[in-house]
Order: sequence, then C-alpha cells, then structure tokens
Amino acid sequence: MSAKPSVLFVCVHNAGRSQMAAAYLNHLSEGRIEVRSAGSEPAETVNPAAVEAMLEEGIDIRAERPKILTTEAVKDSDVVITMGCGDTCPIFPGKRYEDWELEDPAGKGVDSVRPIRDDIKSRIQALVAELLPADA
Repeated sequence: MSAKPSVLFVCVHNAGRSQMAAAYLNHLSEGRIEVRSAGSEPAETVNPAAVEAMLEEGIDIRAERPKILTTEAVKDSDVVITMGCGDTCPIFPGKRYEDWELEDPAGKGVDSVRPIRDDIKSRIQALVAELLPADA
C-alpha cells in the first residue's frame, strides 16, 4: 500500500451503501485515507433516506453525486470493497478485495436505513483501525 491508503467502495447505484461508507471513512479517518466510491449502474441522485440517516450522524452527503465505476478507480485503490455489485468490478492482481453483504437501502425509509448505516459504521471503524494503526 502507498503511504496514504486508498479505498474504493462499489455498489450498483452508488446512491446508498457506498455513499454512506465513503462518508464515514472520510469522517473517521480525518482525511488520512483516500476515499472513492462508484457504481456499476449509477443512480441520478443519492438516496434521500441515506442522506437523512447520515445527517443524524452529523455527516452531510447532500452534495455527493453517484459516479460510474471506472477501471482507473480500481487500479488507483489499495482496497476495493464491493456491496452487492456481483461480477461487475474488474479484478487486478495485488489488490485487496472484500465483499460486504449489506441490505440495499433503495426504496426504504430512514427507519429501515438506520440499521444498514450502523452496520456500515462498525465495519468502517474496524477498517480505519486496520489501515491506520495507532502506533503508525
């Protein structure tokens, strides 16, 4: 890995799970990790329930826009975390890949999105602890 680790979050629409994960990683790493997110079939906008759930955590993702997954984004990342996008993510040797099984928040209200958000937060906290050891 490079001096500043980089993580790419990928889901189908880049409107919910990957946006929440990227926002948490930016927030919890305090900018010490390079963060990207993308989707294999990006939506028009970020899921409003995901926006509301993150605002409850003091993290504003209203300005974010879903982005298309590119080969360059994968090549430029040390860790690629997929969230239900199947086989659409290109695989490169030497990359670390993880698949997080998370419920899709699409079409759900904020009450249903909160448990997904909280699951993502705990996974991100573990990822930050791993990529940014306290003794580094």
